[in-house]
Amino acid sequence: MDRMLVLPAQVAITHGHRVEVTEQVDPLTDGPVVLALVDLDTGIRYRRTEEPGGDFSRWIGRVLECTVTIGGIGARTTLLVDPIGPGATGAKIALRGADAAADAAKAEADRWGGADRPPVEEPERFW
Repeated sequence: MDRMLVLPAQVAITHGHRVEVTEQVDPLTDGPVVLALVDLDTGIRYRRTEEPGGDFSRWIGRVLECTVTIGGIGARTTLLVDPIGPGATGAKIALRGADAAADAAKAEADRWGGADRPPVEEPERFW
């Protein structure tokens, strides 16, 4: 599943480059926040000025799209990254996806009448 990363800086990374993303879950929004980004093909490192504290996750992906917004106060970069290999998402993100899949499966089972019907009684057998 592709991931959209929005960085509050101008970071130009070429399509197809591998990147290592270090992120942490924001306690207020419960969403991931990118702490550091390393372009593994060029070796250039981008990181926030504050030091990370607490739990963070690291994963590697390949850049599919890079859009840099220039000028003004709203300078930012939007990266579309395809995660590669194991550990591609943090535990909370994976659990959020698993919860959504379980809820969808329950809704589908209810829609098809899987859980709310009593089992049909078998007729008596005569031997």
